[in-house]
Amino acid sequence: MTSNVVRLLPARPCAICGKPATQQFHPFCSGRCADIDLNRWLSGSYVIPAEPVEDDEDDLPATAGSIPDDEDE
Repeated sequence: MTSNVVRLLPARPCAICGKPATQQFHPFCSGRCADIDLNRWLSGSYVIPAEPVEDDEDDLPATAGSIPDDEDE
């Protein structure tokens, strides 16, 4: 019955160690490599490079329910 399985994705190496990936842990070769990748995401090792955005209070829209300073007078 396993001979009738149609592979939709081409075989690629494990994203962590380079061994052949298995269908059970795709795109990794084992649960260990999947856990290593998850740890890298959770610890912040994978970061998208970007420049910090400066928040300017004058450019922010007023939030619903806030009272503008002009009405206090």
